[in-house]
Amino acid sequence: MSVFDVRIDALAGGPADLDQYRGRALLVVNVASRCGLTPQYAGLQTLADEYADRGLTVLGVPCNQFAGQEPGTAAEIEEFCQVNYGVTFPLTEKVDVNGPDRHPLYAELVSTPDAEGHTGDVRWNFEKFLVAPDGAVAARFAPQVAPDSPELRAAIEKVLPA
Repeated sequence: MSVFDVRIDALAGGPADLDQYRGRALLVVNVASRCGLTPQYAGLQTLADEYADRGLTVLGVPCNQFAGQEPGTAAEIEEFCQVNYGVTFPLTEKVDVNGPDRHPLYAELVSTPDAEGHTGDVRWNFEKFLVAPDGAVAARFAPQVAPDSPELRAAIEKVLPA
């Protein structure tokens, strides 16, 4: 099983169909609208725009597990992202990324270590997981790693499809 085989719904309802991204690199980010890191949406959109034609899709996964920083409905989340950050990359339904109700997508992601060797629970909003075109989790980045950071961009460049 790979990330592309996991079932998750789109924010607007219906299946998100992760299988459609098979053969592309996928940057999975748990997002929130009321977090100090929320301005990272702008950088994520820049990555989505800049790398789309080279085979990268950014996937935002709303989560309200960190200090209740994503309390909105699906419609409120979508409007916030579009109005404030011009987000056009796909967003999934709001899910739990930790704990007994952890979504299966995050069950596939969290065993991958970040640069400091951290595995297991997601630490905060905007933790990033880079998935290679074959579905293997290639890298994990702490929430504070900005979308325009050299280490994230270098990792993306390494996994882009040929």
